[in-house]
Amino acid sequence: MVISLKIWIDISNAPHVRFFKDIIKYLEAEGEDLIVTARKFGDIHKLMESYDIDFISVGKHGVSLYDKLNESTNRVAQLTDLINGEKIDVAVSKHSIELPRVAFGLGIPSLFILDNEHALAANKLTLPLCDRIITPEIISVWNLMKCGADPNSIIPYKGTSELMHFNNFNYNENIFADLNLELNHPKTILMRPEPSLASYLDTDCRQSVLSPIVDVLKDYANILVLPRFREQSEIFEDIENVTILKPPVDTSSLIKKCDLVIGAGGTMNRESAILQTPVISCYPGDTLSVDQFYINQGLMYRSNDTDDIIQKALNFIVNPHQEINFESDDLFNLILDNIYDLGK
Repeated sequence: MVISLKIWIDISNAPHVRFFKDIIKYLEAEGEDLIVTARKFGDIHKLMESYDIDFISVGKHGVSLYDKLNESTNRVAQLTDLINGEKIDVAVSKHSIELPRVAFGLGIPSLFILDNEHALAANKLTLPLCDRIITPEIISVWNLMKCGADPNSIIPYKGTSELMHFNNFNYNENIFADLNLELNHPKTILMRPEPSLASYLDTDCRQSVLSPIVDVLKDYANILVLPRFREQSEIFEDIENVTILKPPVDTSSLIKKCDLVIGAGGTMNRESAILQTPVISCYPGDTLSVDQFYINQGLMYRSNDTDDIIQKALNFIVNPHQEINFESDDLFNLILDNIYDLGK
């Protein structure tokens, strides 16, 4: 008789939906018993529904420091009530603040996937409580240990978490037509504003580092902006040759179809590097190690100088780089192996 595992997966940010979707589908196909929880934040719920993932909505995101603490505290209590008595074999998350705390408190082995060493507050609250931490090898173990991680719990791999987004990627070459885009220029640039509401970035959600870049490049290319929330949409409204996209959209096909990506965040930039679309990172914080991985490979250009970004962008849309091969590990199976090992 085959006994299935009972696995809890918590999703706290929109990119995590794409990260976990194939893991969830695989585990379900193997007959494992899954509980998937997701907080209300951004496009998480819409994405979960678009990928046909059954989930339980628990808690929401806070904006101010007080709200973040209050909402997280409430969510810990709600998740504890939900998970207690479920006899979970293993708990899995990517940068969830609450899952490691609930799992530790209830004696559930936990697997944590990490790719941001600069999220100090979140890492200090979670890493000391995790049984295993899967992280890119380019991230310094010492930085994780400073946040309380047990070095024996750290499992490094070559690459970044965005590799998981393309396990079953089917490119839609007609993505522009499907989105009914009105494109006046032969070249198209996709832009993603900064994660202004994140605790690790001190920025104004009603302003964007992309604004002066858009003001110039809109005369040379079609600009597609994928905002994170309403205030960012308002920044770019009613500008000629600028289209504001309404998520959820097939961002992978969109990235591959565009001639250039300029991103003030992280995930979409790294996805662009993997898909070999020229990408300029203008992330306003310190350079993340996972970005440095692609910068080192020649797959990402990094700058916070507006004039430099504009000149590099004009060069990229005329002279894109040739395809660059890079090595990476099989993150999908690394995660599965550790889930099954912890759940024994």
